[in-house]
Amino acid sequence: MEGCGCVDDGSDGSETKYRGVRRRPSGKFAAEIRDSRRQSARIWLGTFDTAGEAARAYDRAAYLMRGHLAVLNFPGETHKYVRGSSSSQQPQHGGGGSGQQVMELEYLDDKVLQDLLIKDGKEKKNS
Repeated sequence: MEGCGCVDDGSDGSETKYRGVRRRPSGKFAAEIRDSRRQSARIWLGTFDTAGEAARAYDRAAYLMRGHLAVLNFPGETHKYVRGSSSSQQPQHGGGGSGQQVMELEYLDDKVLQDLLIKDGKEKKNS
């Protein structure tokens, strides 16, 4: 994969082309991720039969940790990691009991955002 920063020399088959995945001597693939909040401690994600399964496990963990800033193996599959109720699973900043309403948007293009802003402006003028 270009730009992932992974090693793939292809000579002995021990390296994989996916971030967070390595091939074990048994032929299975191990996935792990480093947690920057805990001094780069390794978090074990499991052993998988294929490199793709291991890479997807890494992607899920990376997306949960870093959100839209995560560097993923399969960036086109982020819609699988976003859930409508994931705000309750994300760590809360600032004490957690702030009473502010949090709304997560999966993806909105500029036209939809403009329509929402116009609608909100009209509602404020009418009230």
